[in-house]
Amino acid sequence: MTTTSVSMDWNLRQMMAVRGLFATSDLIPLLTARGIHLSREQIYRLVTQTPRRLNIEVLAALCDALDCAPNDLLIPVAAAPKAKAAAAGGSGPKVGSLRPIRARVRKPHDQ
Repeated sequence: MTTTSVSMDWNLRQMMAVRGLFATSDLIPLLTARGIHLSREQIYRLVTQTPRRLNIEVLAALCDALDCAPNDLLIPVAAAPKAKAAAAGGSGPKVGSLRPIRARVRKPHDQ
């Protein structure tokens, strides 16, 4: 059995750059005009980090302000599937084989 993990790429900064907006504070008046009131810190985090949760009204306001679609801001990325059998004890290297070889320290006259 294989499992695939899906994550999202957040492209707000790229969409802002396409529109000529390079400072995070450039979003404040655009969102305020659409009824979204966020602090400078919230806007900064929204631009610089992938949000874990996103209010649908904020997403709609961003799409309207940047003249883009939600799939321009959020792009799903599927990681390579992992086989559970290989992860549970497959033929990979064992922990003991990954340890360094112990060095022997000799005094100069022991050569």
